[in-house]
Amino acid sequence: MSSEDLKDTDTEARFEFKKEEKSAFETEKGLTEETVRVISEDKDEPEWMLERRLRALEQFQQMPMPTDWPGQPDLSEVDVAEIVPYIRPDIETRGGAESWEDLPDEIKDTFDKLGIPEAEKNALSGVGAQYESEIVYQNMQERWEEKGVIFMDMDKAVREHPELVREHFMTKCVPPSDNKFAALHGAVWSGGSFVYVPEDTTVEMPIQAYFRMNSEGMGQFEHTLIIAEDNAEVHYIEGCSAPQYAEFNLHSGGVEVFVGENAHVQYSTVQNWSKNTYNLNTKRAIVEADGTMEWVSGSMGSKATMLYPATILKGPGATDNHITIAFAGDGQNIDTGAKVYHNAPNTSSTIESKSISKDGGRTNYRGLVHISDGAENSKTNVECDALMFDNESTSDTMPYMEIQESKVDVAHEATVGKIGDEDVFYLQSRGLDDDDAKQMIVAGFIEPITEELPIEYAVELNRLIELEMEGSLG
Repeated sequence: MSSEDLKDTDTEARFEFKKEEKSAFETEKGLTEETVRVISEDKDEPEWMLERRLRALEQFQQMPMPTDWPGQPDLSEVDVAEIVPYIRPDIETRGGAESWEDLPDEIKDTFDKLGIPEAEKNALSGVGAQYESEIVYQNMQERWEEKGVIFMDMDKAVREHPELVREHFMTKCVPPSDNKFAALHGAVWSGGSFVYVPEDTTVEMPIQAYFRMNSEGMGQFEHTLIIAEDNAEVHYIEGCSAPQYAEFNLHSGGVEVFVGENAHVQYSTVQNWSKNTYNLNTKRAIVEADGTMEWVSGSMGSKATMLYPATILKGPGATDNHITIAFAGDGQNIDTGAKVYHNAPNTSSTIESKSISKDGGRTNYRGLVHISDGAENSKTNVECDALMFDNESTSDTMPYMEIQESKVDVAHEATVGKIGDEDVFYLQSRGLDDDDAKQMIVAGFIEPITEELPIEYAVELNRLIELEMEGSLG
């Protein structure tokens, strides 16, 4: 599919199509010790990874389902016993094909429609594609491999880089004990990306991974591990989608980012799940002295989302920036936010949250800023802006500030508003119809976020929000 063909392809069609389910292997529904052992055996994992999975399973079984958070999404429908946790797609090469042409036609067609091969050719240092529970394609430009940059699927990294994975995988950043869904993830994780950038290396073009759920009633549990050594720089972009089904799907990914001294990592994601999907992720970064972590997130489409990327500012001078956009329509509860822990002096953080709700949908910003005793001269600024289309929609803001140090600068600002009739009337007087006027207002509202994305993703995000406003996406 050429770039011109891609431009002419209807965005709704690119995301809403379904493929006949074909798998080489899949587990039964539910989560038991036998399920975990079967997954590990099918992947031919070392004993230490199986032991970690089993410990995570035990923690999952002991933890209660989160139900007591004020205003949280209803998770009563989330029954792990009804989820298929592992589906290995039917491809000949485990760990991914060497070229797009080697993929089965139905999988290749999926990613052609999503524009992934075209993106790889035009604007990326590397690209990975996951279908169901495993990576089906992964590639890194040779010039970055020659500099020691590693970009491969997590299953392969467990085998080829066991020392790095064993040290960093769900130990310091996102331990299974963090929450029930982190424990679930630790037990049944599959696929995802491993990114390693050596000291003094800048990866000048983004690295992209795309995760697609195709099967009804499945769970996807990819794990992304990014390690940027001192003075390294990388931008990782992630896209996610799933078609609409009658049964619920569960996405519970995990992301761990390690930012070395004076390193810079940007993690950008545009998630367009279907309205039968529960999106319950755990993402966290640890930033050393003078390092910078940036989160840029767009979340829409799911029935319910609980997503709060967290950053631990460990070293003096470390910086964290969060930018998020959330969209909720009829029957959707999108609960997003950020957590920042200032654990050293002279650290700084900014959180900018934008949310849009219509047709009775609910958005909520839920955030935490913690400044430890001794983290003097630290600064944080939180801005939450909400835009509502009607009286049935709701938007809430739940910021928590835990300040244990007096020599700090803390600011928080929140605004909630509706699309004004005067604004719409003015744009109509300039020749726009009602829908186009509202779409232009929304585009201006989210511009601070879209300008942080590569142009292809900014255009896609704007188009997805247009479709959500029209009620076109499942």
